[in-house]
Amino acid sequence: MSLPLPVVSRAVGAIFRLALSPHLPTAVHRRVLELLAAGLPLPDGTVARTGRLGGVPVEYVTVGATTRPTTVVYLHGGAYVTGSPRTHRALTATLAQDSGARVVAVDYRLAPEHPHPAALDDALAVVDALLAEGSTSSSLAVAGDSAGGGLAAALTGALVDRGVRPACLALISPWTDPADRDFPADRDLLLDRRWLERSAADYRGHRDAADPGYAPAHRSPVGFPPTLVHVGAAEILHPQVLRYVEALRAADVPTTLTEYPDLWHVAHLQATLTEPAREAVRELGAFVREHLARA
Repeated sequence: MSLPLPVVSRAVGAIFRLALSPHLPTAVHRRVLELLAAGLPLPDGTVARTGRLGGVPVEYVTVGATTRPTTVVYLHGGAYVTGSPRTHRALTATLAQDSGARVVAVDYRLAPEHPHPAALDDALAVVDALLAEGSTSSSLAVAGDSAGGGLAAALTGALVDRGVRPACLALISPWTDPADRDFPADRDLLLDRRWLERSAADYRGHRDAADPGYAPAHRSPVGFPPTLVHVGAAEILHPQVLRYVEALRAADVPTTLTEYPDLWHVAHLQATLTEPAREAVRELGAFVREHLARA
């Protein structure tokens, strides 16, 4: 299925303006996003299986036969307060299809019930379990979108500090500094700054806003693997994402940036609805495939 981009854009804007309204409680956000995602088509041959790694619930996503012993650890977005492997299954399945790898989507604990560092602890536990099962660091890619992109950067920093370097890092509109309030507008097609600010406070709890586990923008990414960053040009996170790309390049990390003038925040979630979003995931998958092929 491929619908015209303007049609999908208008529908997404109308739906998410309501679904992520700052006037609604977090429990409603979670329920609505789960219901919306349930109606999205998936690539033919998608298999999604639940399990646990390191005591953390995960979803294993494959498309077709996957014979290569490679894994993408995927961290979903949702401002650390909502989202799940189920809300992101259309994206992770398309990424599995394009990368040829197994995707392990981490169902990490959410704020405000579980503030930082719960999400990072869960992500680390999953990687530790994969390594204990026999995966090598070079057979692992790390990826994430929005808050999950920030979490992916924080995870990669923690792994590099341990001497574990994944094959690559793929970030979609990464929210690397939740305490940053330097937004160019009050909202974009999906995001409302009031919702982001409330969610950032819920996730932070009583921790330091400059803790690099909470805000990886406060840690130099020296030693990071090759990194691909996607961002929409009209997003309110756009300036923050560009600053993080500058930090990656200043640290001599091989970094590729793709800016999309017509795509909204994490339009990759609609990859099974419209071709421009599908092409964005295709680039992501090719990047991951290339670097995992060297494992």
